[in-house]
Amino acid sequence: MSGSGILLAQSVPTQPNNDVVVPVVTPETPQSGPRQPSVVTPVPDPNVVTPVPNPSVIPLPTQPNVIPGQIPQVPTASGIVYVNPTSGNDRSDAGRADAPYRTIAFALQQATAGTIVQLAPGTYSKETGETFPVKMKAGVVLRGDEVGKGQNIQITGSGGYNSKTFATQNVTILAAQSSEIRGVTVTNSNSRGTGIWVEDTNPTIANSTFTKSLREGVFVTGTANPKILDNLFTKNEGDGISVAKAARGEIRGNVFIDTGFGLAISGTSAPLVDGNQISQNQDGIYINDNARPILRNNSITDNKRDGVVATIGAQPDLGTAETPGNNTIRNNKQFDLNNSTGNNTLVAIGNSIDPKRIFGKVDFVASSGTFADVQGHWAQAYIQALAAQKVITGFPDGSFKPNDPVTRAQFAVIVSKAFSPTPRRAGTTFADVAKSFWGFDAIQTASQGGFMAGYPGGTFKPEQKIPRVQALVAIANGLEFGNGDVSVLSRYQDATAIPSYASGSIASATTRKVVVNYPTVGALNPNREATRAEVAAFVYQALVNAGKAQALPSPYVVVVNP
Repeated sequence: MSGSGILLAQSVPTQPNNDVVVPVVTPETPQSGPRQPSVVTPVPDPNVVTPVPNPSVIPLPTQPNVIPGQIPQVPTASGIVYVNPTSGNDRSDAGRADAPYRTIAFALQQATAGTIVQLAPGTYSKETGETFPVKMKAGVVLRGDEVGKGQNIQITGSGGYNSKTFATQNVTILAAQSSEIRGVTVTNSNSRGTGIWVEDTNPTIANSTFTKSLREGVFVTGTANPKILDNLFTKNEGDGISVAKAARGEIRGNVFIDTGFGLAISGTSAPLVDGNQISQNQDGIYINDNARPILRNNSITDNKRDGVVATIGAQPDLGTAETPGNNTIRNNKQFDLNNSTGNNTLVAIGNSIDPKRIFGKVDFVASSGTFADVQGHWAQAYIQALAAQKVITGFPDGSFKPNDPVTRAQFAVIVSKAFSPTPRRAGTTFADVAKSFWGFDAIQTASQGGFMAGYPGGTFKPEQKIPRVQALVAIANGLEFGNGDVSVLSRYQDATAIPSYASGSIASATTRKVVVNYPTVGALNPNREATRAEVAAFVYQALVNAGKAQALPSPYVVVVNP
């Protein structure tokens, strides 16, 4: 067998030779016994090069029709060699379909860039003669059954590999530059075993199954930039895929189910994670250190703890205004999005996430910068102006929900962003606001800045809907309006419903044109729950009064006649 995996015979054009005598062929005289065929022996022509037949030459197959949704088989460049762990034989004259090699290791020794090593169904292990780790060669394709994701082609084993970035590792397959691994099942049952190790290389790993490894299916490290496409990761003890150091690459169309962490992403790595199904794992995606993965179009649901976890200095890209995330992160047991970084605020634009199932600082911003459900709304101008200043945000589906009520915790976030108050009093420990609560910092800021206070018994009631009167009193107190002339309250047809503690603050807010009443400008409705639109209007008018925003025309601003 040629060292290139296949030798293509080449014919050399010949020139006519007038010196060659072509003999006249006549049948031989019959002899007794079996008749022999007539044999014609032409005179050799020194100008003609006759190729010597090579039993190892395999005709190049044509490209099969590509089934939609299926990654096509790799076209052959230098040919195919065949391996069968049951019937094969590791001899230099083998490697044909009718006389395959026995081991992957021997086939790779013969292969060069462009060779396809085609595996027959069976188990490839130490017992069948394999040497681990299987060391891929640059540009070589290891191919099994892509349609079945390698379910009947099992590569099982482990060998030591000295990684430049993580010392000695137990590895089944070591990927190489521009190599491809397709349509196989990989298992490493050794202690801390890894299925495929990818370090500083750019392989393609596709249509395969990674299962029952004692650590992860694929480990990507260094400056690696692989494509990991349409694989199944299940029942691995550690992770489906680990990405570390400064690695990049594309992780697309894979299924991660019941496999430790679906993905663990660390270091300063920034892979693109796109179109994967991630469910029933311990955590869907665990991101730490200073990793910056790009998450798009993934379904991250029904995991046993959290959907997406960010720790230390991690800052995953969950969508931008130009390219919304379009991730579905729902129905995970603890949190759908767990921001445990402490200081980082995660921005999630254009995803399907339940805002009530998050931990830590997360901003949900509408993907378009405008909100479809505020077009033509009476408070549209206020809402869009505050959204442009990032004081208020929308929901992951691009809506604002202007008529929804506002909780006390949500109101604390809004006034903290709008006014950035400096502390005027010591912080208060509220019995019902844990440090892990998503609005803890904003509540402390609003409380220390004089905007909000707690209730008797040391509670804050963060989930309680805030009435209009409380919202206006909070703004008046925080901005130190003081008590106004209560005679202006006659402007309201329902003035008697204003609580006595609020009269002075409502009077000063009215005088300063902070009060906005829709649809009846003379009806304060002080004890009705404030809507998101109304809070936006109050806050914007307070910014106008402070000289921090331009006045917007509105017939619903309460004006006291001089």
